[in-house]
Amino acid sequence: MNLYTINYIKNNQLLYNYLRENSYWYKYLNRSQEYLKPLEEEMKKKYKLTTQDRIEKISQGINMVSTILDVLK
Repeated sequence: MNLYTINYIKNNQLLYNYLRENSYWYKYLNRSQEYLKPLEEEMKKKYKLTTQDRIEKISQGINMVSTILDVLK
């Protein structure tokens, strides 16, 4: 694994934790730095950090507030 990849992973705590939980990624990262992007995408899907997940979370919050307001009426 090259120095850039190591530093990038160590600076991103979520990515570092995900890599430790899924150690099979070490094999790919040792082969090529190009696997860093798929690793990061998979980590975002697992921890629900994608844009779609964030929009869904905000939508659920808005629905909860509207339900509370309906109950208070």
